[in-house]
Amino acid sequence: MTVVLSFENVSKNFGALRVTDDLTFEVRRGEALGVLGPNGAGKTTVFNLITGGLSPDAGRVKFKGQDITRFAPHKRCRAGIGRSYQVALPFEGMTVFENLLVGAMYGGNTRTAEDANDLCVDLLDRTGLLDKANRLAGSLSLLDRKRLELARALATSPELLLLDEIAGGLTEAEAHVLVELVNTIRTQGVTIIWIEHVVHALLAVASRLLVINFGAKLAEGEPRSVMASPEVKRVYMGIEA
Repeated sequence: MTVVLSFENVSKNFGALRVTDDLTFEVRRGEALGVLGPNGAGKTTVFNLITGGLSPDAGRVKFKGQDITRFAPHKRCRAGIGRSYQVALPFEGMTVFENLLVGAMYGGNTRTAEDANDLCVDLLDRTGLLDKANRLAGSLSLLDRKRLELARALATSPELLLLDEIAGGLTEAEAHVLVELVNTIRTQGVTIIWIEHVVHALLAVASRLLVINFGAKLAEGEPRSVMASPEVKRVYMGIEA
């Protein structure tokens, strides 16, 4: 399969603190890579390095074979990288539909207003928000805010979708709904990288796991094998082998 993202020997320091330590991994087209690690491991920093919110001190990031290490965030978005955020922050004074329209018109490659409208209606239907299209985003429940965060990212028409703890705070039933939605997105050809602490939700989607600790790779591979690793159990779950 074609490599979509290459994260090559990337390091990032905040003063004396190294938050990403010579980290290397690849993501192939159609894959769902799950990312685990204890709090403070550097997971969200990795997302910020992929999307351009941060620049690495060493190493490079490549998307579909092109070096994007110095690309601005909006250029990466328009190239096909979309993301959701750990804390859903919609434009609360705008409607649900208008939130998606912002993503479609300014983050993606939609050519006309009519195309953008059609895309947003389709995404509202797919994410279960169509009946809430004209509601103010600030009035939504947590699950619907998570759905909107996901739908707004999809409105940019990403080839690579980064999900940052979108199952956090949800009930088991709500997390199940979200898992079904993410799996559907993956079957439609979108490559996914998902940071998540709700492990059962992540394992229902991920085809491969990457575990990081102190910004460095701790383990990588098939999900069951990674979760069975004594070192992963010790570092991530606090279980001594």
